[in-house]
Amino acid sequence: MNTLIDAALRTELETGLRTLGLSTDLAEPLLAYLALLLRWNRTYNLTAVRDPREMVVRHLLDSLAMVPHVDGLATLADLGTGPGLPGIPLAIALPGLHVTLVESNGKKARFMREAIRQLKLTNAEVAESRIEAVDRPGAFDAITARALATLPDILRFGGHLPRADGGRLLAMKGVDPVDEIAALPAGWQLESVTPLSVPGLDAERHLVVVARV
Repeated sequence: MNTLIDAALRTELETGLRTLGLSTDLAEPLLAYLALLLRWNRTYNLTAVRDPREMVVRHLLDSLAMVPHVDGLATLADLGTGPGLPGIPLAIALPGLHVTLVESNGKKARFMREAIRQLKLTNAEVAESRIEAVDRPGAFDAITARALATLPDILRFGGHLPRADGGRLLAMKGVDPVDEIAALPAGWQLESVTPLSVPGLDAERHLVVVARV
């Protein structure tokens, strides 16, 4: 077993996967990603979360709580993904989903390329770019962002990326962002706000779905 990953950590992840209704077979590639993130984080400071158990909850399980809401999509752009969150866990869980990981920070982009290589994720790619500079208008079924910016700002930078007919923003938020929803730009409307239950996380989480009008 990887020296950075102990049996208790594996058990915690597998328990969380069962709670989310996901296969425990996902634990192996998810822990391989986590081990790589832990190693790189010592040198490159890719994430402020450093405790492995906290990473299981706040990075892996939090990302995977989105699975039912992206299952069935063909293409997803993860904006400002950092070290690949939620995009890489989603790509691991959903092999039929092609995930484009958009990140302008070179160190984080290099880490993700190495993670994709080691995990043999043929359904993920890195776009090392500012969000607004990604020249792929209408190329994605949906865009997502986790702790990146307000809803209006996400759409200001990345609103050109979802397809014109039914493209969506799936935004991970803490508390219900009532003020942000009220400030949505023209051409976009709220579709749903769904509370998410993340195993082990004692905090509010909501998935806000905004659809192109």
